[in-house]
Amino acid sequence: MAALRLPRKPIKTQTQTLTRLISTTTQSIPAETLNFESGDTPFTSLRTTHLLKSLLHLHLVTFDPLVDVGIRVMRSGLMDNPLTRKPLLAAIKATVYDHFCAGEDLREANRTLQGLWEDGLRGILDYGLEDAADNDGCDRNLKEFLKTVEATSSLPPSSVSFACVKVTAICPIGLLERVSDLLRWERKEPSFQLPWKLHSLPVLLDSSPLYHTLSKPELLTETEESDLKLAHDRLSKLCETCVGAGLPLLVDAEYTSVQPAIDYLVYTAAMEFNREDEPFVYGTVQAYLRDAKQRMVSATEAAEREGISLGFKLVRGAYISRETALASSLGVASPIHGSIRETHECYDECASFMLERVARGRGSVVLATHNVDSGRVAAARAEEFGIGKGNPRLQFAQLKGMADALSLGLRNAGFMVSKYLPFGPVEQVMPYLLRRAEENRGLLSSSALDRQLIRRELIRRLKQGMSGRE
Repeated sequence: MAALRLPRKPIKTQTQTLTRLISTTTQSIPAETLNFESGDTPFTSLRTTHLLKSLLHLHLVTFDPLVDVGIRVMRSGLMDNPLTRKPLLAAIKATVYDHFCAGEDLREANRTLQGLWEDGLRGILDYGLEDAADNDGCDRNLKEFLKTVEATSSLPPSSVSFACVKVTAICPIGLLERVSDLLRWERKEPSFQLPWKLHSLPVLLDSSPLYHTLSKPELLTETEESDLKLAHDRLSKLCETCVGAGLPLLVDAEYTSVQPAIDYLVYTAAMEFNREDEPFVYGTVQAYLRDAKQRMVSATEAAEREGISLGFKLVRGAYISRETALASSLGVASPIHGSIRETHECYDECASFMLERVARGRGSVVLATHNVDSGRVAAARAEEFGIGKGNPRLQFAQLKGMADALSLGLRNAGFMVSKYLPFGPVEQVMPYLLRRAEENRGLLSSSALDRQLIRRELIRRLKQGMSGRE
């Protein structure tokens, strides 16, 4: 079926766009859209047992010595000892796993999803698969992704907002590194030819991290080209299944050594499947990267020239330690902004850029954030742009177990909100739990708002119960 090409509209230059973004973001933002300071808390609809468990878990994960011990235990030989493995897995499941994950299989995940749906939230089912080393592993992972998508047909309509996939699970990680090397060298030497490269959107800019590739890489072998085609086919198969289920697809971002290849695969899929005004395939932009804003603008403007609409999930980023260590080992500047303030500013500017596109009917965005200020700014900006709160082009998302006050506050304000729901056997999801523990220490420590509002809600219920007895 031929791709539908939409009428082209005049496109402003990147410089004009960024200037407008900066001036827009610095304007004052009304705080009334999300107000947690007075009145009922966002947690009034949740069960008391749920609130007590959440409060306990949030206190546990903000105690650094306990987190350190937990990380060491999960990486120690105790996990391989038959005598200690079972009780340790049981302890992990009853604590951090229960708080951050949706269950060990689709049945348990569906039960978690049903609970969210009853609370007015939607879910993004995320089967806990890690990087694949070969085609056999990729094929096995694809089957699990397809099974997850197909299972959504038995759930309440609209309770699942997106499917999601890690490209590192359906394309061998070594091949992604090779393709990324070649794409970086092509950026350095535009005359360098890549015979396997399909028509796509811009992946890299001169400001992008190019230091991973210090010398001209060898071209892909015939076997590697064949494996790359298999990766394209797997992603297309997943997209086709998502189309049949009416479920847009979010593609996760990874570390910079493989991200160029991931973006290339995502954009080629977008060229094929984003045929209507509303995007179907969403890439992910990590705002902690210095080139994030420019890459988003470049890809979006190129998509508009192609007559297609792009969707992005916007996140801050989760590989700070890895990126910093690699850049330091090579003696180059980190690809990450020099301060958290710069990351926040980049996130808010990227959000404003996409919200303007949404208002014009030319893009979609999932604002995945745990930062209350960013949520408040984006909600206020959406109102200023006249974006209807039920508009599916604008959605918010948070991880299960994190920033629940923000999720529920945005829900109460009328916006569409989803929770990421990782699921799978405890031992299979442990790499995810370790990343949450290591990369999000500061974020977990900033869960003070959740803890404060949960305590306020529990005290309110206690007082209400006592006055009722009187």
